[in-house]
Amino acid sequence: MTPGTKTGGSFLSALQQDSWRKARIQEPVDYWLSKQGGRQVGNLTRTQQYLLFGLAGVLLVAASLLYWRHVAAPEAVVIEPPPAAGPAAPPQAVTAPGAEAGTGAEQRAEVVVHVAGAVAQSGVYHLAEGSRVVDAIAAAGGAGAEADVDALNLAQPLVDGQKVWVPKRGEVPAAGAAGAAAGAVPGGSAGGSGKVNINAAGLAELETLPGIGPALAQRILDYRAAHGPFRSLEDLKNVSGIGDKRFAELKDYITLY
Repeated sequence: MTPGTKTGGSFLSALQQDSWRKARIQEPVDYWLSKQGGRQVGNLTRTQQYLLFGLAGVLLVAASLLYWRHVAAPEAVVIEPPPAAGPAAPPQAVTAPGAEAGTGAEQRAEVVVHVAGAVAQSGVYHLAEGSRVVDAIAAAGGAGAEADVDALNLAQPLVDGQKVWVPKRGEVPAAGAAGAAAGAVPGGSAGGSGKVNINAAGLAELETLPGIGPALAQRILDYRAAHGPFRSLEDLKNVSGIGDKRFAELKDYITLY
């Protein structure tokens, strides 16, 4: 066999294979077009049939993209961050049950006084701070029938450690008896010892003390009204105008009871 013969045979074989491939591709296209267009398909050229088939494929792809974009595609979920937490509230103090009541009981001030003389029951009594002589007598069961209550200053404030002496009618308290602090001796706040009770004396009685004039006596009364009864003789130095020297002159003439 000559070289030319071999070449011609190969060319024919290639043409046959190409025709076979075109037939394999054309068969489904002709079938689909025949279903879509009926008898009119036979009037279309092969090129027009390919174009129509390609256009249909493009439309199908476009429809699929639109479907997935607007229908099937899931919506994006936006997750917002939680709001920033504000400053933490300061912890509140917790009071143990009964603690507040216990504190109030501990801080409650009181005075302890000794009530004696013509009362129903002599003894030592605990009274609230600010109590008066009349409260002390009531705590002792009240004054007896023979008591001379008119000789007492029932409105006098009590001082811690004070002894309240309730005299009988016609009785003169012993020297230095604390009953005189309540006014047991007629004539004012001077006790049996002759000393002036700076917790009960009025303006005129204070002026009888050495070095005490009307102005200084008034300052003593003002201090007593603002701060309550004097708790010690040295407290008198807290009054403006009474220093160590003047107090030394007064201390032998004054008393708290």
